[in-house]
Amino acid sequence: MIDKVIKKIIPSEPSALGKLYLLSYNIIQTIGWFYLLWESAVHFLNRGTLATYWGEVKWTIIIFQNAAILEVVHAALRLVPSGVMVVLMQVYSRVFLVCGVLLTTQGATASPGLPLCVLAWSITEIVRYGYYALNLINSVPQSLLFLRYSTFLVLYPLGITGELLCMYHALDEIASHKLFTVLMPNKWNFIFNYYYFLIFYMLLYIPLFPVLFGHMLKQRNKMLSKDVKKKI
Repeated sequence: MIDKVIKKIIPSEPSALGKLYLLSYNIIQTIGWFYLLWESAVHFLNRGTLATYWGEVKWTIIIFQNAAILEVVHAALRLVPSGVMVVLMQVYSRVFLVCGVLLTTQGATASPGLPLCVLAWSITEIVRYGYYALNLINSVPQSLLFLRYSTFLVLYPLGITGELLCMYHALDEIASHKLFTVLMPNKWNFIFNYYYFLIFYMLLYIPLFPVLFGHMLKQRNKMLSKDVKKKI
């Protein structure tokens, strides 16, 4: 419903200025995620440990992951053809992990899930943003098109596994410190337990994963079948 209303109000094609902005955004994001991958490789090749890893990559992740919130705005303004709700679902899980888990607990930052997340996120975003940037100037090579709609087959489950591991390793700390928890009695007569919320949130991955993965499979079939037809 929201997407239909927006389509009637805002033009579907971005202006020249809009395309220039999107090109700049995608190039900066490509460089940022490549830098994060480089930071990670250097850290572990120099025998860095999980205990010190977050300190090395913290600000790079915060900046470039939270910058993805702009993509919801891009969809809402019709700068890109993506649906607002789909983009929101894709962006929210990562932003929540960074702001709601990694920045609030030490257990999550020392989890083996963190490098898994960074590996999956970095490769995915280098390919994705690189594809978007080149697509704006109609210069996408066939190899990049294939990678854009194929790497998720491995990287998406890998990233999900990393995210769940980070949240799992944060649970004990959240429970013991009662982080973001509101207990009764209080003047608002309101109760909220972040520990149980996080468990519930983790369980949501079970029904939501097939939906998002299925959406990407449809996009893959659509885009790669177009590519085959062009070759024929």
